Amino acid sequence: MQQTTNNILMIRPVDFNFNHQTAINNHYQKTEDELDLVNEKAQKEFDLLVEKLQSNGINVLVFDDDLSHDTPDSIFPNNWITFHSNGDIALYPMFAINRRLERREDILSFVEEKGFSINNIVDYTSAENEDLFLEGTGSMILDRTNKKAYCSLSQRSSEEILIEFCEDFQYTPVVFNSFQNVNDQRLPIYHTNVMMCIAETFAVVCLESIDDESQQKNVVNHLSGKEIIEISEDQVEKFSGNMLQLKDTNGDSILVMSDSAHKALTKQQVDKIQKHCKILSSPIPTIETCGGGSVRCMIAEVFLPISK
Repeated sequence: MQQTTNNILMIRPVDFNFNHQTAINNHYQKTEDELDLVNEKAQKEFDLLVEKLQSNGINVLVFDDDLSHDTPDSIFPNNWITFHSNGDIALYPMFAINRRLERREDILSFVEEKGFSINNIVDYTSAENEDLFLEGTGSMILDRTNKKAYCSLSQRSSEEILIEFCEDFQYTPVVFNSFQNVNDQRLPIYHTNVMMCIAETFAVVCLESIDDESQQKNVVNHLSGKEIIEISEDQVEKFSGNMLQLKDTNGDSILVMSDSAHKALTKQQVDKIQKHCKILSSPIPTIETCGGGSVRCMIAEVFLPISK
């Protein structure tokens, strides 16, 4: 099973803005003064990132969002869908009501039109009726090669739905709790992909955010065989955990991240990563500030088979 892909889906925003529904438990979100310019700035940041990815040999399927729904966070498709190599796709239950509108059939049709085959839809969205959520590869970090799903539990990441996913897709769940300091309180980190990234031969992880020592040890044990590159809670605040490894058309690995994530890394951490693959970074300050998510959140990996 491949850990990385050359094919990704990205949604170009049309009405990107501060989402009050997600800000309840996403402590990385902050409002900007010039709200009328937010979407325009986000589009420029999006376009530059796409251009960089394409010029580095990544096949980017860019779907243009429209104004048919109120979806300020549509730029983060990895939370509502995953595309798997057996032709399955999974649809996920979302915490914010307005984010549920991001799940659209025309996006599935668009992916098929680009030459990929969808054989089956595994739909977990009915869990929303019970206030249970699992926001895709925001909630789960998938080690596809070793069939492990790492999940930091939070309001947006239910163990019950994680177990269901793991049974359906034959993954081993690795469950833990991670925290951040907010107003002198230790509060759950809303998405696992903020504090952890798993690549083919290494993992970037903020172990100090896992307060329980036995959980921390368990995570480390499951990561055996990979070089563990530790990051701090301060670096997590700069989105240094929100990275994704992709591969170019030659099969060479690239670790993509934001400029702020890259700049927050120490030289030693950068050197460790570059032993494994090259780094590609791009500035997305508006998207990070208003959306509370970074580059990894903007990318839905496409592992689907090619249509015959």
